[in-house]
Formats: sequence, structure tokens, C-alpha cells
Amino acid sequence: MTAFGLLQRASELRERRTPFVIATVVRVERPASAKPGDAALLLPDGTIEGFVGGACADTTVRAQGLRQLTAGQSALLRIAPGVSSASEGVVTVPNPCLSGGTLDIFLEVVRPPMLVHVFGETPVARALAVLGREAGWEIRLVTDPAAPVAPDASAVVVASQGGHEVPVLAAGLQAGASYVGLVASRRRGAAVAESLDLDDEQAKRFHTPAGLDIGARTPGEIAVSILAEIISVTSLHPATAAGGAASGAAAAAADPTDPVCGMTVAAAPATPQLRRDGTAVYFCSPACRDAFAADPERYTHSL
Repeated sequence: MTAFGLLQRASELRERRTPFVIATVVRVERPASAKPGDAALLLPDGTIEGFVGGACADTTVRAQGLRQLTAGQSALLRIAPGVSSASEGVVTVPNPCLSGGTLDIFLEVVRPPMLVHVFGETPVARALAVLGREAGWEIRLVTDPAAPVAPDASAVVVASQGGHEVPVLAAGLQAGASYVGLVASRRRGAAVAESLDLDDEQAKRFHTPAGLDIGARTPGEIAVSILAEIISVTSLHPATAAGGAASGAAAAAADPTDPVCGMTVAAAPATPQLRRDGTAVYFCSPACRDAFAADPERYTHSL
């Protein structure tokens, strides 16, 4: 993929609100097949589009990139002879496929802005839209109660002063938003909560009166209190707040080992794999997968 093609693809992913990682080779010590400036995109399912080196480099970029995507933190990945280590912003991983060479690859995590669904045409709703956008969030201000709540919405706020509250709140809870807030008095909020028949998990995500208790009075002040509460809630669930990044990358936390070569690989859909006794076995490359398939008993002890 050309540099221009990579930029176009990255733009498409941003428009679709798909989280991804830009992996860029910044330094090389020979021997290595990559050169500075080589780059690739890593998608949440483990797909790598572009070039950052051979199969072993791909394997390490996939495993470490998915970890960083889940954490929401960019990092410098060093693939080098030696032992694994980690310091602030730098992860060093030994790679048996490199013959003494070293690759430094910058893993830049790109996540969509936090999406907040706001229902209502009140002063508070409008203030939320203005302040939320200033915070860099994507605010979808809607007045149609039937407007769908996006599955990657981090928060849903109803500020309609009594109109069509219950169906919108229910839709937000069903969509899995980390924060579902209702702008209302305590008394009316309690009545609405009772009508929603919340289970324990939903009750933890439902907030009314929406916003932190900071003595807010004006629409702008109330909007500030709500934004602050959204931040306090979603900061506890960073993957959810980032457009569902963990949905494709959470499997990386399993850290399976290739039973043929011993490399740590990512348990992701795009990782070479096969099934044995109903369980997925992951490999660093098609070559290791084929070697296992040809003589599985030889490597069974590594599972």
C-alpha cells in the first residue's frame, strides 16, 4: 500500500469511527527487511494493512498494537534481541526471527472521539452540544425520539423537559452506553427510574438528576456538571468510551503462545489459526500453522 493509499484508508476508518493503530518504522538496525518510513494500519480484528517487516514483525506489531489499542495509549515498540522490558512509553520485545537486528516502530493509537447522544431542544441540550464539541467530543443532538442510539455511544443524555424520556433512556441503556442521564428533579427522576424497571447493572449506568452536584443553576452550568459526570464515569471504562475499541482487541489480553515457535501472538480474528478439539490455536505465521497441522502431536505439549 502506498503512503497516499494508507492516508486514504486511515481517513475512511476515521469517518466510520473505527479505532486503529498506525505502525510506523522509525529506526532500523540491520539485518531487517523493513526500512524507516515503512508503515501499516492495524485494525481491531488484527488485520494489518501495509508493511512494517516480515511475518515476525507483523506478529509482534499485532500483539502489542492490540494491547495499546485496548489501553488507548500510543507507544514505541522495540523488537530486538534480548529480554522483554517496558518503561514509560517504550515496550521492548525479543523476537527470535530477527538475526541480531532491531526495529523501532511507533504505534500511534487513533480512536474516534467520544460519542454522546443528546435528546431534546431545551437550553440545557443546546449547551451540552456546544460545550461537548468544544471538548472534542462528537455530539449528536437529536429531537426525534425514534433516532437510533449508536452502538458505540459512550453517553446518552435526555434533556427534553418531560417529552419522550422513557423510550430514549431505554434505548440508551439497551445500546450499552456507559452513562445514561436524565435532566430532571430528584422526584421526577425517581419516578422515571421506577418506570424503566432497571436491573442492577442498568441502575449503575443510569444517572438522575444528571450531572455532578456543584450547585449548577444556569443551562451552561448544568451542562458543565453533566460533562464532568460523563468524564468521571467513562474514565473508568476507557475502551467503551473510545468507540468500542475493546470489542475487537480485548482478546489480545489472552496472550496465547504459538506452539511451534514459542512466540507470543494475538488472539485476534486475523491471526493465523486453526481449531483443535474445538479450541482455537493461534500462530505467528501460516508457516507455523502449516507445520502444526502436518504433525500436531509433535507440538501438543506446548498447548
